[in-house]
Amino acid sequence: MTIKKGDTGRVLYTGTFDDGEVFDSSEMHNNEPMVFEVGAHQVIAGFENAVVDKEVGDEVSIRLEPKDSYGERDEKAIQKIPKKEIGLDVEPQVGMQLMFQHQHGDHTHQVPGLITEVSDIEVTVDMNHPMAGKILNFKLKIESVK
Repeated sequence: MTIKKGDTGRVLYTGTFDDGEVFDSSEMHNNEPMVFEVGAHQVIAGFENAVVDKEVGDEVSIRLEPKDSYGERDEKAIQKIPKKEIGLDVEPQVGMQLMFQHQHGDHTHQVPGLITEVSDIEVTVDMNHPMAGKILNFKLKIESVK
């Protein structure tokens, strides 16, 4: 059975950077495959496109440029916020991840932000996705389709 849009695929995977470092894999999740509906944008575009027209048992290796995964880093996504507006019950620390509300048209969604600097009066927060600007390599194995 060939995978097409609307199908639900179960895929075993290993994701690495160009230097070979594994950033995510099915093994890290108790060998559970990633399950997603093809065409529903539940996974990054390059990952989703790689399984279309494949069959159960097929193994695929892909290399994704940032445009096909989490996009390029955007320096405008790094913001300085007055410390008093952060609203934490604890002192902000470099490395803390915070969630912010972001309004996009009629929709509000959560955006993660990583604290990269803290001064006496403000906090610098990087709202880029941690994988933005990175080339990602995946080895995929199609486990099942329905």
